[in-house]
Amino acid sequence: MKIDGLPRELLVGMYRTMRTIRRFEERIKELFFMGEIPGFVHASIGEEAVPTGVCSALDPSDRITSNHRGHGHLIAKGGKLRPMMAELFGRRTGYCKGKGGSMHVVDLSIGILGANGIVGAGIPIATGSALASQLTGKKEVSVAFFGDGAANEGTFHESANLAAVWKLPVIFVCENNAYAEWTPISEASAVSDIAIRGQAYGMPGIAVDGNDVCAVYRAAREAVARARAGSGPTLLECKTYRWEGHVVGEEAMLAGKEYRSAEDLAQWKLRCPIERLATALKEAGAATAEELAEIDSRIEKELEDAVTYAKQSEQADPSEAFTDLFA
Repeated sequence: MKIDGLPRELLVGMYRTMRTIRRFEERIKELFFMGEIPGFVHASIGEEAVPTGVCSALDPSDRITSNHRGHGHLIAKGGKLRPMMAELFGRRTGYCKGKGGSMHVVDLSIGILGANGIVGAGIPIATGSALASQLTGKKEVSVAFFGDGAANEGTFHESANLAAVWKLPVIFVCENNAYAEWTPISEASAVSDIAIRGQAYGMPGIAVDGNDVCAVYRAAREAVARARAGSGPTLLECKTYRWEGHVVGEEAMLAGKEYRSAEDLAQWKLRCPIERLATALKEAGAATAEELAEIDSRIEKELEDAVTYAKQSEQADPSEAFTDLFA
C-alpha cells in the first residue's frame, strides 16, 4: 500500500472510517443473533476500503445511492451512528422513523439518496441525480454503489449508456466481491473484469484493488475530477471480498451446503484493508499503535452509545406506515 503524497489527516480519517464500519457491522451481527434487530442484515465486513476511499474523494454536497449492503456507504458519507442504529432497531428516532430498516436508509441532508433492496435500482437514481446537476449547472457529482451481480442488470447498461451519451457527472462504483448472493461471478459473467465494459459505452473503465483504500481513493479522486469538469462518467471496479455470507444467518438457509472455500476466505482475510492501512501508517511514522488504539477506543464508546440510544428510543408506530411516502 502506497500512502506517499496523501495527507496524514486524510489517512487517519480513512482508518477511523473503516474501523467504524467494521465495528458497526460486527456489533449489529451480534445484535441480530440476539434477536434485537428485526429483518435481514447484509454485512460488508472486509469491504470497508471501497466506500471509505470513494466517499473520501467526495464533497459534502455530492450524492450517493447505496444498495442492500449499504451500512458502509452511509457511514463513509457522514451518516451518524445513533439514527442508523435506531433505524435497524425499528425505532422512531431512526433515519426513516424505523420504517426502512437495514436496507433502506436515507439522509438527503448529507447526499444519501437511499439504500435500496432491489438489485441495481440505485444506479438509475444516481444517473438521474447527475442529470439534475447538469441541468441546474451545479458541479455536484453522483455516485452509484452496486455489486457485481447488479452489473448484469439492465438498469446498469441503460444508465451507463445514457450517462456516457450525455456526459453526466456520475461515477459507477462496482464492488466486485466475487459473489452475487451465492453465485460466483464466473458463472454469471463471461468477463472477469467488469471494468472493461466501460469501453462499450465510451467511458473510462478502471479496476483497482478494492482492499487498498489509498488505491481506491486515488482512482475515485480522478473520476470525481473528471466528472466535475464535465468530461462524463467513469466505471470504477473495486475488487474485494465479503468475509460474511450473503446475509447474516444464511447458514440456516444453506442447510450445510458450502458455496465458497475456507481457503479463499483465509487468503482474503490476510489482505484486510484496515490492517493494511494501520501497518502502512505505523511503518511510515504517520501514526503510532497507541494513537490507533485510542481511535478504536473512541469508536467503541460511540457504538455503545448508539446501541443504548436505539434501545431507549420509542418503537415505530404502525399508524405511520404510509406517511412520508414520496414515490
